[in-house]
Amino acid sequence: MAQVQKVPLADQAAELLLTRIREGEWELGGKLPGETTLAPQLGVGRSTVREAIRQLAGRGVLTTRQGAGVFVAALDVRDDWDESVRRADIRAVVEARVAIETEAAALAAARRTPADLRVIRRALAERERTRETVDGHVDADTAFHRSIVVAAHNPILVDLFDGFTPRLRQAMIDMLRLRGEFGSDVDQDVHAALADAVADRDSAAAAQRSREHLLSLADSLG
Repeated sequence: MAQVQKVPLADQAAELLLTRIREGEWELGGKLPGETTLAPQLGVGRSTVREAIRQLAGRGVLTTRQGAGVFVAALDVRDDWDESVRRADIRAVVEARVAIETEAAALAAARRTPADLRVIRRALAERERTRETVDGHVDADTAFHRSIVVAAHNPILVDLFDGFTPRLRQAMIDMLRLRGEFGSDVDQDVHAALADAVADRDSAAAAQRSREHLLSLADSLG
């Protein structure tokens, strides 16, 4: 006879955290509160919080930075899609981003609202401010690109972008650490030009700037 299975506390805590992330309590790249804050909120002990965070990190939703804390690396879990992306060559992932984000940029230029544009401008400014650490810069860069995809007002494009995030994030961090330099003024100008094209409702320019940037990224991966 089948019996009711007890769900471990860590699993329950992980699902609660995931729900809060899905509901937008923390933005992409946002830092979670410490264990001493989360534990009473979730009604569990600190060790259970640590295990919940470990689970979500393993699923690509959270990432832990030594000495800095725990940050949101993706806004949802898509197990089947994530598995496919994890198996893919990183260049293939970037090439798929070209297809998705080029169209998203064109749609964003046509459909963006004043509120969308404010989010894009804030993300661009945050990207410029975040040049001191590789992890932080990659997260700010991802948030900027996501803001443009969101402005396209196509939920499927957002889902696809979020599916790429965990796989691409670590590859970008590794690549930039090897380079030893990132966040140049020229690179920031490229992103500002993309934001300007969206702001000007110039779909052709937005698509072209997105495509050129991402193809350059693909070439840099070898």
